Amino acid sequence: MLSGRVAMITGASSGIGAAAARLFAHEGAAVVLMARREDRLEQLAADVASNGGRALVAPGDVACAEDVRRVVDAAEKTFGQLDLAFNNAGWGTSGTALHETDDAEFGYVMAVNVGGLWNCLRHQIPAMLRAGAGSVVNTASVAGVVATVAGAPYIAAKHAVVGLTKAAAAEYGERGVRVNSLIVGCTRTELIEGAVSEHPHLEKAFVARQIQKRMADPDEVAHAALWLAGPHASFVTGTAMAVDGGRTAV
Repeated sequence: MLSGRVAMITGASSGIGAAAARLFAHEGAAVVLMARREDRLEQLAADVASNGGRALVAPGDVACAEDVRRVVDAAEKTFGQLDLAFNNAGWGTSGTALHETDDAEFGYVMAVNVGGLWNCLRHQIPAMLRAGAGSVVNTASVAGVVATVAGAPYIAAKHAVVGLTKAAAAEYGERGVRVNSLIVGCTRTELIEGAVSEHPHLEKAFVARQIQKRMADPDEVAHAALWLAGPHASFVTGTAMAVDGGRTAV
């Protein structure tokens, strides 16, 4: 499906990002792996290579514009172009009331989720224009369309992800770049598993409002990202596609 394509994946060191990296590589894409944990990226790249894929380890922080610029430059230098991006990096907190949330927490959540996406779009889209076309998928959240148990900064940030997605789709659609987002429900990522391990009662709360009464596996979200990024979704842009176990249907 993605033969000859080059895909940049942020938040690639674990969870949904790592699952997407393996899947995109399996489908023929060269994958550019960005996250802060270089050792995890090295392990993932070795896994991709052992299965016949191509991967570039590109450690960095999406909240740092210079890091993102460097990674996009490395993708073009190494593979000649950038065709696809899965902007999956994010960070959130829960359980703190809005009036008790300090400026530092608000600033960090916004810097990673909104500032990080802004940095990615600003550097990825010019590269895709140079390549002649492109497709971007941004990880939003159920918290990007409704209020959840997540903290207010995370809800605000993920609403902004949906808005930036629509704005970019409208601006670049006629120039061959599609931009979509995923409304992701509760998924068994490393972060969620850690929270459930420490507070077992949280699992019941996480799945209570989902029609399917379970969490997603990272591979399920990765497959949705693959479809949106790939050629079968060629007439899809500006959408916020729910992969949420029915959470936003009720």
